[in-house]
Amino acid sequence: MKVIIINGPNLNLLGVREPEIYGSLSMDTFLSQLRESYPNSTIDYYQSNVEGELINKLQETGFSYDGIILNAGAYTHTSIALLDCIRSLQTPVIEVHISNVNDREDFRRHSMIAPACKGTIQGFGLNSYRLAMEALSLL
Repeated sequence: MKVIIINGPNLNLLGVREPEIYGSLSMDTFLSQLRESYPNSTIDYYQSNVEGELINKLQETGFSYDGIILNAGAYTHTSIALLDCIRSLQTPVIEVHISNVNDREDFRRHSMIAPACKGTIQGFGLNSYRLAMEALSLL
């Protein structure tokens, strides 16, 4: 299985950004662990703080990968452009959030991209990405 994890704004700061919400593990460290857990899968990674760059990466990978795990960060709650992009892809997209967004500010409780995704996994820390890998294996 060939999968890409695409992370949006501020997720480059995992491990140092609000560790009480996002934990203290860096994405690099977690990716190494995830790749060890799925030795028969290729897991690529991309992060950008720029909405258009996320769209470019989704379009680039959305016809040739087996799955996309997308944590769009704050763009989850605002981006119709990401919604439209995901709808145009052939590759299934799983929406992921590290925190339980329903237990946070009201504006985080609505996802603009959820209607275009196969499903949403949230609230399990970085293990949300691991659960998304499992979900993709079932599709």
